[in-house]
This record gives sequence, C-alpha cells and structure tokens, in this order.
Amino acid sequence: MAARLDAENIQPMRQSLHHLVAKAPWSDEVLMEQVRNYVLPTMQKQGPVVAWIVDDTGFPKKGKHSVGVTRQYCGQVGKQENCRVAVCLSVATWSSSLPIGYRLYLPKEWAEDVKRREKTEVPEEVEFQTKPDIALDQLRAAVTEKVARGVVLADAAYGINTEFRDGLTELGLQYVVGVQSSMTVWEPGKQPLPAKPRRKMGRPPRLLQRTTDHQPVSVKQLATALPSTAFQEITWREGTDRKLQSRFAAVRVRAAHRDYEKAEPHQEEWLLIEWPRGEKEPSKYWMSTLPLNTKLKALVKMAKHRWIIERDYEELKQELGLGHFEGRNWRGFHHHATLCIAAYGFLVAERNRFSPSARVGHLGFATLGPAPDFRPRGSPGPPRAA
Repeated sequence: MAARLDAENIQPMRQSLHHLVAKAPWSDEVLMEQVRNYVLPTMQKQGPVVAWIVDDTGFPKKGKHSVGVTRQYCGQVGKQENCRVAVCLSVATWSSSLPIGYRLYLPKEWAEDVKRREKTEVPEEVEFQTKPDIALDQLRAAVTEKVARGVVLADAAYGINTEFRDGLTELGLQYVVGVQSSMTVWEPGKQPLPAKPRRKMGRPPRLLQRTTDHQPVSVKQLATALPSTAFQEITWREGTDRKLQSRFAAVRVRAAHRDYEKAEPHQEEWLLIEWPRGEKEPSKYWMSTLPLNTKLKALVKMAKHRWIIERDYEELKQELGLGHFEGRNWRGFHHHATLCIAAYGFLVAERNRFSPSARVGHLGFATLGPAPDFRPRGSPGPPRAA
C-alpha cells in the first residue's frame, strides 16, 4: 500500500500508515456512521432491514500485554483460550448484513489494573462492562441514530440475561434470543400467585408468590412434557446441498426469573423449541417477543437468521485481516477493526448493486460482449473487461 501511495518514499509512507492505524486521533464512531450511511441504502434496495444481530468474536492471542487479553471462552477455537473478545452489532436484511457497532470487551482484571490501562492507552471513561451491557449500549446508540429497525437476534450468552431482555423491551425492540435449557418459565396458562391478602396493620403486601406445589419449570422440562404432536417439521432455508430443516414447537410462557421480587408477572412471550428428529432431547431454545399471531415458520426463520453474520466474520478474518492487528493499544485495536469493516462495507455495497441471482453466480449471459458498466453514476474511467 505504501509503494502504491508514494513509490519514491515507501518507508516514510509506511510509517504514516502505521500511525494512521495505531495512533491517529480520528473517530471510530464517525467513520462507522459514514460506512453505514453508504452501505445500508444499497442493502435496502434488495429488501428491508429485518434484524439487528448481537454477537461477539474472539481473537486468540499469546502473551498478556495486548489490551484485553486474558484466558476466556474463544468462539474461534470453541474453548477457553488466551484471547481478546469484541462485541459486535450488525444490521441485516434477508440477503446481507453489515457490522455497525464494534467494541473490545475489557475483562474486570484489566479494567482495575491501572498500570496496564496506562500502557495500552485505555480511555479513562472506559469501565468494566459485561458483554450484554456493551451490546445494550450499542443498541441504544442505533436507536438514537434512528437506524432502520429490525428484530434483535442473539445467542444464549446474551438471551439468558434477564436485564438484557428487559433492556430490549424498554428500547421498544422485539427479539428472538437463545436461552439455556435451565431457564425457568411458567407453563402455558400459568403465572405466579398474587400477593398475600392485606393485613389490618402495616403496608399492603405487593410481591408475587410461589408455593410448594405452584412452581415454575425449566424450559427443558416443559419441552420434554409436550406431546409429539406439538412439534412440526419446518424448513427455514435452502442450504448449499440440501434443505435446512428440523422439528420445532412454540408455546406461550412467562419468564420466572426472580418474579417473587416483582409486583407484576413478566409478560407472556414465545418459547421456541428445536428438537431434531432422532435426538434424545431438544437441542436449542429461544425466547421471543414477536406478536401473538406470528406463525411457527416465521419464528423459526427469524431465529435461524443469526447464521448470516458467520459469513461476515469469516470474510472479515480470512479475506480482510480483522484478526491480524499486531499492536497492543486500545485505539489501534479499534482503528484496525473500523478500517476492516469499512473495506467489508464497500464489498457488501458492491454485491448489492447486482440482482440477487447475480450474487449467487446465476448471471446467465446469453451472448459474449462488452462488460456492462456497473460504475456509480459520474465515476471516472472505463469499466473493466468481463
């Protein structure tokens, strides 16, 4: 890159580029906003925004001096590993997606270590936050900036967090989020008992109750108690070599997490269960605030749409070098990621200038001839040869 920019002064230009990434005080938020404003309209030409997808991605890293590195779960290797993790928010249509929020998760031992913070230039205002808290900040920013809304999708690491789900509802966002099999809910048609009757003296009781024979159950217990007729075979999309399908059931339940500390029960929502044919027990569970009249197939399609960001991470890491940052400081880590996402955004925008059939390789040219001119209007230079 340095040679192409200034062939006569390659080394000084190389140093300038390093400075641009590692030290220069430009705003990641402003550039990410510009990328979103450039890419999102091209995505929406192929279809509306349907989802906001929350996830995190890990970067295996040796040593302990690079900002945020600690031993923690790393999705890239599927186990506990020395790595750093970034929380991401992506906006998605049915055919494409784009990261619009990206922030390093700073573990508690890092957040409280003054010396390491100074060495890696972690801003003073950055404090320890859980991953769901970081995600909620990104979602609040997207709401404030009036990004076209979609249903929030997330895996069980986020969905099991009651405060995260409540935060989505407070923001007016619908969700389909994964939960763990141990999550407790009230069976369909049931809810906690009302508060105790008022006594002659003192304040009136207001907290909900449970009794020995009136208790919530885990979602796994509920799922295994359902009759086999409750499950339907659903195909949610065409895979590369076969249809993707499994057995699903959906029932209306109320979450039970600490509702004995509340005066009102949690609202009813969907519990979606996947139990593949031939398996001994269900494999996945989701909670959803999609409307009461939502069809089972629509619930499944939305829950499974989280897969689309796997392509983002694969291309960002394998083709655009998202995981190749060698520096140790906070600003450089985020600058590097922002520039990778900007490059990826350009590719997403270019893909969306073509019809859906062209994007999957079905151009179907009838005759050979000059390449069509897909340049933006007013751009200089002739089109490339086909």
